[in-house]
Amino acid sequence: MENGHEPATKQDISELRAELKQDSGELRAELKQEIEQLRAESHHEFDDLRETLRDVQTELLKAFYSFAQSTDAKLKESEIADMLLRSRLSAVESRVTEIERRMNQPPPQTH
Repeated sequence: MENGHEPATKQDISELRAELKQDSGELRAELKQEIEQLRAESHHEFDDLRETLRDVQTELLKAFYSFAQSTDAKLKESEIADMLLRSRLSAVESRVTEIERRMNQPPPQTH
């Protein structure tokens, strides 16, 4: 098959087939190797993504926990302030009641 003007013989065709089979086998092996490499790379990328998602989840949970703690502290402070205000108001109400009671009582009669 060195001369392109001569007709191909059966031997030329069988040699060509053998070369094509060999090239095809080599291409398949290369393709399989590249596929395995892509699988390994994608698996590695998937693991990185999974780790990143876990890190984000951890940061979100920390943020929610911190927010809950600060909100709880503020609620406790407001409950304490409310309790102190109620006790002061109760003291004022009892004094007003005492004053009203004294004003409504008739003065003691002295003879």
